[in-house]
Amino acid sequence: MPDAVFATAQWRQGVAAPCLSSGCMQRVSGDISTREANERVPASVIYYVRHGLTDWNVQQRLQGRDDVPLNTQGCAQAVCCAKILQDLFRRDDRAPESFDYVSSPLVRARKTMEIMRATLGLEPAGYTVEARLAEIAFGKWEGLTYSEVMARDKHIVAERESDRWGFTPPGGESYAQVTLRIRDWYETVGKDTVVAAHGGTARALIAHLALASPQDAAHYSIDQGVVYVFEGNRLARRA
Repeated sequence: MPDAVFATAQWRQGVAAPCLSSGCMQRVSGDISTREANERVPASVIYYVRHGLTDWNVQQRLQGRDDVPLNTQGCAQAVCCAKILQDLFRRDDRAPESFDYVSSPLVRARKTMEIMRATLGLEPAGYTVEARLAEIAFGKWEGLTYSEVMARDKHIVAERESDRWGFTPPGGESYAQVTLRIRDWYETVGKDTVVAAHGGTARALIAHLALASPQDAAHYSIDQGVVYVFEGNRLARRA
């Protein structure tokens, strides 16, 4: 199971979170300032890939900023994502080298990017590392399973349920804080870009682009081994 389990079903005590199926999701209604802000952002296409599986994903441990490497299945998922990208690029008559490539600084995202680039026939190391794409920090909860967090901080978990977007784990950061750095990064994007990053930063991007309300975005399941295409006011999941 991915670490997103802590932002989806288990935190909701067994209630499944929304999941973007193959197809498209469109921007939700927002206030005027939100819509105008998004309209000023360059309409570059973002091909967003969550890093491949790690052993901590399998163990259902919160990763956050801990630098956990990919496992064998995670490496295979990165190859799968590269093949999905190949199909998308061929469909649009685009060469892989015509895109920018940007990764979170964490090793699980960087390895995912390097495998994808190699599979696409590109120099594995020829990408930019972007600190603002690092996963949401879970602070003192990093490395713990859900049951371990509940045993230690049950009252804090209850507080999180009342405001998932604004809640800050002990020593960590909130989705609201992550969205600020994702907004700052997104405003620098000047061309179509392939991204390797994390579930938390994907949810922040969904909220920033007003594709879902912040509280709804916090519940979205961001899968591994698929490509999320952010294009204008639409988001498509490609598998």
